[in-house]
Amino acid sequence: MKRQAGAVRVLVVDDSVPCRGAVCDVVRATEGFEVVGDVGSGEEAVELALRVEPDLVLLDIRMDGISGFETAERLRELRPEAVVVLASAWVEEAAAGVERCGAAAAVYKRDISPAVLEELWERHGAGVVPAPAPAS
Repeated sequence: MKRQAGAVRVLVVDDSVPCRGAVCDVVRATEGFEVVGDVGSGEEAVELALRVEPDLVLLDIRMDGISGFETAERLRELRPEAVVVLASAWVEEAAAGVERCGAAAAVYKRDISPAVLEELWERHGAGVVPAPAPAS
């Protein structure tokens, strides 16, 4: 996958394939953002994050294996500069765990849109400078 210069690199983590696909579609439709990976478990997210170095992680909380909360904790340890956002159908539960797991925010999956992505990045990613595209 060719990396866009200066784009916000997004990792999407959700065990529901249709939800994950829909979120990826929104990210791809948002100018200045690109999907650098999408996986269905926390374990896969941690492993992939080390390779693709996402700027933003959109993370479901209820998954088989490690939960989104534990995944967020691990991601914050491995990539403290990444902005982790809990994206869930259970936003009250997610919001209650934001501070505990080190996530920046929680949003309803159904509310993810280009405007929401831009707002999240403006609010929480302002200090993060997306890496330039590698030389070809």
